[in-house]
Amino acid sequence: MGGHYEFYSSNKESGKGISKFNSNFIMSRIIQTGNGIVGYHQAIVPQLFLVLNGEGFVRNDKEVYFKVQSGDAVFWGKDEWHKTKIEVGLTAIVIESEELTPSLFMPLKK
Repeated sequence: MGGHYEFYSSNKESGKGISKFNSNFIMSRIIQTGNGIVGYHQAIVPQLFLVLNGEGFVRNDKEVYFKVQSGDAVFWGKDEWHKTKIEVGLTAIVIESEELTPSLFMPLKK
């Protein structure tokens, strides 16, 4: 017996352009962008930003950017201010949930 499958497109053509908060990126369940900015804004709910490939730079309310690359995960708590800059391309999955506590299942990066 075969199972029921549903296939979805997650390429940039299937997403929607985001321009809020002075941003310039394509948003679906997966973020894919060649270069752009996820503008400085507050997380509505706790948010985990999982970098699948590529690289970029993130900051919080301090004006210091940190490089992120494939395999990195960045967590922002509810109402935390943050911004992402991408210069060479990046694909990431963003998970948002009121109950998100990554420290329960992921080690901190050294």
